[in-house]
Amino acid sequence: MSVKIGIVYFSQTDLTHALALKIKQGIETLPGASTLLHRIQGKEIVEGRFATLSLLDQLANVDAIVFGSPTYMGGPAAQFKAFADATSELWCNQLWAGKVAAGFTCGSALNGDQGKTLDYFSTLANQHGMIWLGLDSAAGYDARKINRLGCQAGVTASEYEGNNVHPVDSDTAYYLGTRVAKVVAQFCANKGN
Repeated sequence: MSVKIGIVYFSQTDLTHALALKIKQGIETLPGASTLLHRIQGKEIVEGRFATLSLLDQLANVDAIVFGSPTYMGGPAAQFKAFADATSELWCNQLWAGKVAAGFTCGSALNGDQGKTLDYFSTLANQHGMIWLGLDSAAGYDARKINRLGCQAGVTASEYEGNNVHPVDSDTAYYLGTRVAKVVAQFCANKGN
């Protein structure tokens, strides 16, 4: 069975980009899974509006979307928010309804209110009628040794030894990718029944 999963994210310092690549790797461990990876660029925002509307057409053909952004001032970056605002054209017809959604974020501190960014992503997903998928791993209680920062809503990461992703946060991102792919494959298989 083939599934296609979109990953849409903004990354300024490449921490979020590193997480996106690990999620992509995790997704692609599932045979038949492919990804649409889109890193939001500043040039895509014209007079405050996200202008790459062809991306929205491409996302209509995926089974799930994973949202990502660093946490700036307690929420997603303005560049991601411009993308999210552009999706309002899809909202009235609920064109993403039934798709799986998940999210990831990072910050310079261990907490840094990253949970608020994931809350924003889940609200965006709910506005579109999507099904939010978090982590199924309690921090410190799982033999997989993932979810170091203990956030069940999605992947949170903090800067580690300069501008790097902590290895456990990287593993958590990889795991989220595998989890999204497996759940989406199950949903797709059930649609056929």
